[in-house]
Amino acid sequence: MERGKLKTRTGVVVGNKMDKTAVVEVQRTKSHGRYKKQIRVSRRFKVHDERNECNIGDKVVIIESRPHSKTKRWRLGKVVSQAAGA
Repeated sequence: MERGKLKTRTGVVVGNKMDKTAVVEVQRTKSHGRYKKQIRVSRRFKVHDERNECNIGDKVVIIESRPHSKTKRWRLGKVVSQAAGA
């Protein structure tokens, strides 16, 4: 059975205190319904990080996956850039 295209998001790691889990904040812009002003909206995702390779401040790509736990529905795709000073 062929899977559809999996969703991907790019964000910044804001937490990595849990074992094999990182918290990634993804920012996007949305348009206000009435006034059409561009508003910055952020959302935090818990991400499965099997090798604990994420550090706070890293820019990462996350990929939609099967549920790993009650709140984890994403896995780490790749680390795009390391945080400065890491």
